[in-house]
Amino acid sequence: MFSRRHPLLFSFLIFSGIASITLVAVAVIIAAGPGISEYEIMGGAEGGEQVGVVEVRGVIADAKDTIRQLRRFRDDDNIRAIVLRVDSPGGVVGPSQEINREIAKTRQVKKVVASMGAVAASGGYYVAASADGIIANPGTITGSIGVIMEYTNFKELLAKIGLTPVVIKSGDFKDAGSPVRDITPAEEKYLQAFVEELHEQFVAAIAEGRQMEIEAVRKLADGRIYTGADAKSLGLVDRIGNLEDAVQWAGELAGVEGGVTAVYIPARKTSLLQLLGEATLRDLLGRVSHPEWTAGYIYRPSRN
Repeated sequence: MFSRRHPLLFSFLIFSGIASITLVAVAVIIAAGPGISEYEIMGGAEGGEQVGVVEVRGVIADAKDTIRQLRRFRDDDNIRAIVLRVDSPGGVVGPSQEINREIAKTRQVKKVVASMGAVAASGGYYVAASADGIIANPGTITGSIGVIMEYTNFKELLAKIGLTPVVIKSGDFKDAGSPVRDITPAEEKYLQAFVEELHEQFVAAIAEGRQMEIEAVRKLADGRIYTGADAKSLGLVDRIGNLEDAVQWAGELAGVEGGVTAVYIPARKTSLLQLLGEATLRDLLGRVSHPEWTAGYIYRPSRN
């Protein structure tokens, strides 16, 4: 009777039940399957002393995971040296400074080599600057040493649609840089000084990490970008080479004789509870119907 009166609802319940059973079965298989080894080997080749590779990819907005990986490799006696693989156009000042400082602390324990990929500019160069050595491809885009603050002013748009912003603030500069009104000369002066202070911190970090004179760094820190080859001639990069070269160099700096093996920290497993809590029903059904994508989501970190 139920199926006759509500055929669509009945079909949906049957489909949902099958999907749920399939999802649980997949989760059980994953949980019962072989675990991930402690480290993932780069390129699948084994043999030789281990060099840990930590990737900094995309916009730098959070330092937690990078610092976690640096500390893990630093504390592991089986890891002889560390390569920081940077492929980033930059990001937020604070997280870039946190990674820079963690690398400086790591250098006191183990050798760290920064390897630049396609782009290692602005904050991407910031995090690399404190390494024992920097290696880049000849065509790597790097440099862009500087700080920028920008916003879009919506004052005219709000006026056209009849919206009037109302602001109640505790101090003259509390809403400095507000996008709903023109900036005042005093605010512009204040924000310019703020940006210049952050810029000086950037310059000082490079001078310290690269052991360069501050004035020499200032001449290069006007925001322009450099190729890896140009950066080497200017003293911002030490060698020209790829990631494999960086791994070999890190091993040499650590006193390794013979071959070295580059290893990554595997991606964290996603538990069934996390999967259920983070995904929508449509996502869950999509993962059930696309097992290859599901396995990639759970097991494999992206490697380029």
